[in-house]
Amino acid sequence: MNSKGNITIKDLPLNERPREKLYSQGVEALSNPELLAIIIRTGNTEDSAIDLARRILSLDESGIAYLADATLEELTQIKGIGQSKACQILAAIEFGKRINRRGALDKIRVSSPQILADLLIQDMRYLSKEYFKIAILDTKNQILKIEDISVGTLNASIVHPRDVFKIAVKKNANSIILIHNHPSGDTTPSNEDISITNRLVECGSLMGIKVLDHIIIGDNNYLSFKEKNLL
Repeated sequence: MNSKGNITIKDLPLNERPREKLYSQGVEALSNPELLAIIIRTGNTEDSAIDLARRILSLDESGIAYLADATLEELTQIKGIGQSKACQILAAIEFGKRINRRGALDKIRVSSPQILADLLIQDMRYLSKEYFKIAILDTKNQILKIEDISVGTLNASIVHPRDVFKIAVKKNANSIILIHNHPSGDTTPSNEDISITNRLVECGSLMGIKVLDHIIIGDNNYLSFKEKNLL
């Protein structure tokens, strides 16, 4: 125990220290604070790495989900997190996202909204702003690419048909599926969601690029305009 009375990682029994626990029990046995403590490696004069990790995860009621959309600026405002630790956290989060996306789109045929929702729900459910994307499909309804179109505010995404179909044409889309998230977790479409969907459907019809569906991602759930007969 240090002179201030705080418990450091070295003061913990060996089987409770994050690295030693990982060695003996496997990474799956670690709690979220223990995983984060391994990433940030060290604490400071006031907190051990575990204490600091717990404090970070308690900043928002969403816990670990807070980190999915955190920025360098936000993290460095936390006492005890400098640029080096913030970069370590962001790099680990991005690495996980890239592993999750790697090869996910290869030869995937979208035969139902569930298929596309399953691909995107973990990346989009924790976002604090509305992100609007399109899935670009070939003549067999296989995903060619999923493209970001715009980033909006907490409760609205700003989408212009020009931006949607500029990318769709460039990528030789046969058809597209619209996707955006609701940070509130509620997938109920707003009047604006319905309006922009109808507008994009009309534009797609004129350009020969069919809009097959619009999927709203919520908190581990989704809504399909097609399934709800809104399209």
